[in-house]
Amino acid sequence: MSAFVDIPLEPAGVPHGRAMVERAEWAARAFATYDIASVRRIAMAAAQAGEAHARQLADAAVAETGFGVAEHKFLKNVACSIGIWNTYADDDYVSPVIDQARKIVEIPRPAGVVFALTPSTNPVATVMFKIMLCLLTRNAIIVSPHPYAKRCSAEAARVMRDAAIAAGAPDGCIQVLEEPSIPLINALMTDERVDVIVATGGTPMVRSAYRSGNPAIGVGPGNVPVLVDATADIPAAAARIVASKSFDNSILCTNESVLIAEEAIAERLQQAMKREGASFLDEEQVARVCGVIFEQGHFNTAWVGKSAAQIAEAAGIKVPKGTLILVAPFDLVVPEQVLAHEKLCPVLGWVTVPNAARGISAAMAVLRITGAGHSAAIHSEDPGTIMEYASRVRVLRVAVNVGNSLGSAGIETNLAPTMTIGTGFFGRSSVGENLQPAHLVNRTRIACNADARMPMPDFSGLDAWQAPQGAVPAYPLASNAAGAPAIEPRTNGRGDAATMAGDGTDELRDEIRRMVIEELRQIIKG
Repeated sequence: MSAFVDIPLEPAGVPHGRAMVERAEWAARAFATYDIASVRRIAMAAAQAGEAHARQLADAAVAETGFGVAEHKFLKNVACSIGIWNTYADDDYVSPVIDQARKIVEIPRPAGVVFALTPSTNPVATVMFKIMLCLLTRNAIIVSPHPYAKRCSAEAARVMRDAAIAAGAPDGCIQVLEEPSIPLINALMTDERVDVIVATGGTPMVRSAYRSGNPAIGVGPGNVPVLVDATADIPAAAARIVASKSFDNSILCTNESVLIAEEAIAERLQQAMKREGASFLDEEQVARVCGVIFEQGHFNTAWVGKSAAQIAEAAGIKVPKGTLILVAPFDLVVPEQVLAHEKLCPVLGWVTVPNAARGISAAMAVLRITGAGHSAAIHSEDPGTIMEYASRVRVLRVAVNVGNSLGSAGIETNLAPTMTIGTGFFGRSSVGENLQPAHLVNRTRIACNADARMPMPDFSGLDAWQAPQGAVPAYPLASNAAGAPAIEPRTNGRGDAATMAGDGTDELRDEIRRMVIEELRQIIKG
């Protein structure tokens, strides 16, 4: 009888991935002891590095994916690097907070190891955004880029990693999967040392994250209705809507999907939008465009982030030079109408309604099809209409008199700036706000006796953390070094590696595989 125990061999890349998690866990333990001054120094250095490479990485993202507009991606990259730093530079997710009145002390505690799934649509901006949130909260992060954007995503992570480590961050606090694969993603999503998964992507990916057995923060799809009522500033509304719908060729999930115009101002709005670069399609042209961008009733992802001119050319229709968006009128907001669904390209549905009340009902119908919990927009000067709209549509953010692409994303409003939109209970998400640093921190609470006769101990001047002393500690053996040991498989407490086939991980793996293959198939068709 053999004296050796057979250990199931894991797919190529998985042992290396587990070593990355081990390294991240080590880095997270070290990072969790840093004080606020050290954290701010590290986060600022990473933000500045991201800003310095924002244009280069924007060009790289467009070149690799074929999606969007490089200039617009540059603006998002800046917003998600130095912009995030400027937003939260004065916030403190590290130091204890003393509440004398309630006799409670709160000690911030980072999650630990964050596994971040990022999309192909906004690859660099999302990588930068999630890294900044992790650095501000002393979390280690492993970035899992979409396979279609792996090179630009990896470069963005490396740029910020090098700057963070040079500023004193522990080695291993920022890592990226250079060659993401189904077995590797599955292994890391289910690894018990991952403390939270932050998933930005399609619905199947988000649901896979929730099914992994680890805590997850995921988001749902958008399908933004925008109502323009009779009180709106029509020229301003037209300019904002066209600029928003054309921003990065509509690749943000916050872009307007269906415009609902009150009859009294519909003709004026149409003319104003034409002056801003909108081309309105006739019935035959609508049919041609739908034949191009929809396939068997579903949006063809080959047209994600393509320009209005490219779509028009493929549909065999002529549009004026300088056309930024195509507007496709239709009559009824029903599930069978493809234009009532989300469109991540500069094609905007258009519905005319007799009054604002009917417009609100139409917006509610749009969100019943898809997009519940996400966002909506309205252009109006009537507070009563705005309040009724916001209280009836099933979303958790309503942008008023601003383009929704950047409005609901918090870049042109005072919402938290984000690349990850929480859809809450409406959208079956664990968060209902724009993702922000606070979502990656828990707090230990020291709760003293509430009896007024019992004095609260004096915690003033005390801090749980301190600046790291001496040289920045290096991980004993980098996981990508030759001869790095493979880490034994972890099982989340659901049995050993040989008996995991029946615990649902095979189903999870199949679900991830179907999601990635289907998206890539649709992209390649273009």
